[in-house]
Amino acid sequence: MSHSHHDDTKQNQSSTELQSLHSTEPRKSQGLSEQMPDSHNECSRRSFVQATAAAMGATSVIGSANLSLARSAHAFGSDTVRIGLIGAGGRGTGAVIDAFKNPTASVQLSAVGDCFGDRLEASLETLNRQRPDQVQVPDSQKFVGFDAYKRVIDTDCDFVILTTPPGFRPLHFEAAIQAGKHVFMEKPVAVDAPGVRRVLAAGELATQKGLIVQVGLQRRHEFAYRETIQQLQDGIIGDLICSRVYWNNPGVWVNPRRPEQTELEYQMRNWYYFNWICGDHICEQHIHNIDVINWLMNDYPKSAQGQGGRLVRSGKEYGQIYDHHSVEYTYENGHKMFSMCRHMPDTWNQVAEFVHGSEGWADISRGRIYDKDGETIFQTQAARRGYVAEHEHMFEALIEGNRPNETEYAAKSTFTSILGRLATYTGKYLNWDEAINSNISLADVDALKSMDDQAPVLPDEEGRYPIPLPGKNLESIIDF
Repeated sequence: MSHSHHDDTKQNQSSTELQSLHSTEPRKSQGLSEQMPDSHNECSRRSFVQATAAAMGATSVIGSANLSLARSAHAFGSDTVRIGLIGAGGRGTGAVIDAFKNPTASVQLSAVGDCFGDRLEASLETLNRQRPDQVQVPDSQKFVGFDAYKRVIDTDCDFVILTTPPGFRPLHFEAAIQAGKHVFMEKPVAVDAPGVRRVLAAGELATQKGLIVQVGLQRRHEFAYRETIQQLQDGIIGDLICSRVYWNNPGVWVNPRRPEQTELEYQMRNWYYFNWICGDHICEQHIHNIDVINWLMNDYPKSAQGQGGRLVRSGKEYGQIYDHHSVEYTYENGHKMFSMCRHMPDTWNQVAEFVHGSEGWADISRGRIYDKDGETIFQTQAARRGYVAEHEHMFEALIEGNRPNETEYAAKSTFTSILGRLATYTGKYLNWDEAINSNISLADVDALKSMDDQAPVLPDEEGRYPIPLPGKNLESIIDF
């Protein structure tokens, strides 16, 4: 979720960003999550593959539209698209700047919300310094607190950008769609199976309402990736046998506990290390690499098994999450994806995707394809600016009257990473169609109203948090 335009350097900026999040309050009426069917048929892998392909087709390049077309043709009857930002950390600030850069529409930021006032003001200071003409946020449209998301949605913004930590994403996405707002939301879109089902249901409603949903899996909007994936899908290296994906780096920031903080504020300020709000780094970062192979295969794994733990990053300041995961995923056609992610200083760093076929292999991340003798047979020369391109494609679609909806593949790639986490935490061989119907929810974020509320997870007398142990306490991790 970093704002770097190269994933290999993304970890260097992660230490200062995304330290804010927004809030929630209990739903006052039956939400979409209660309406979502829980049957295996409704949530099976195959039920959304065709819809995913259609969604990607809708986000293909539409062509250059000039500014006069943008000002006369977009759907709001105004020459300006108004954005509401929910989540004013580094990633949210970066997403707004990327939206400002698009050449096809006049864009203004009109409302901002965050659970923390200092994060909100820091974001606006950055935005005003870089793009002052496009920041039009009066004091009356700056919102702080657990209901900030709701108050931003209630303004006259046309799009909302959802860039809080992912534990809050299902609630915020559902509220935005119910209010009829177009959405750009960061990945991952949930941290547990109930959250994924809630997002899928809201995505269905977005389709019914004709709303755009764009998700920050920016590789799918990067032309270098698109060219390379197309070559591989067209058979340049024959049958695709196995793939390898990595997100190995030294790790990210730590925000030390301050004496005046409640337990909930500490966890929210230090959100990366708590599963209820982050989902572990296999979800928060490694989803990018996992999603590339799902895209390549036009499918999702049917099962997973793996192992992981805390070897280096084991102190209580690191909350609950593991410092390494290694997962073997299996697709319906027998393809194996070997997934590795690690947060350990002074070790081999790699953020990349590779695939091996019957006639050669490819370094997908670098857009280079080799034959069986190691000779280069394809090298992309296409652009790499995925962070900007994803916003350009979104506004192009708006102008042309298209309504791309990326919810399905984003939710299912999110669940692929969750499935990997469940496999490493339990040590079990897990089936997708069973795991997607799990009822284990990591937190009731809808109920949080104040920093004085009890945190979803509590430390023991020594200040340590419960850590999943493979083969033990499985009932708290899976219920199938």
